[in-house]
Amino acid sequence: MSYSDLAITAVLIAVVVDLFFFKNSLLTRSAFWISYSIILPFQLMSNWWLTHYRDDGQAIVMYDPDTIVGPRLAAAPVEDLLFGFALVLSVMGLWEFWGRRGFQRR
Repeated sequence: MSYSDLAITAVLIAVVVDLFFFKNSLLTRSAFWISYSIILPFQLMSNWWLTHYRDDGQAIVMYDPDTIVGPRLAAAPVEDLLFGFALVLSVMGLWEFWGRRGFQRR
């Protein structure tokens, strides 16, 4: 399975879990998309820091060109955006799910 396949699978799992398991439907809320638009620039900065080539011609993280689609954004493969999206959706979904079912104040 390539990096691209894993990224797409991660997004699909996060969406299915949000919509059908947690039943949060975060993807239908403007608050989610506003939050994601705030997080995205920081993800791009982090991706750039980890994947850009430094003066010595090396990067902290390097990808096998045969496992990625090819296009890069902020020096990272576009697939990294998919992983970031899946991570943000999953964490926010867990937060809301546990908030509904979690600890009760006494």
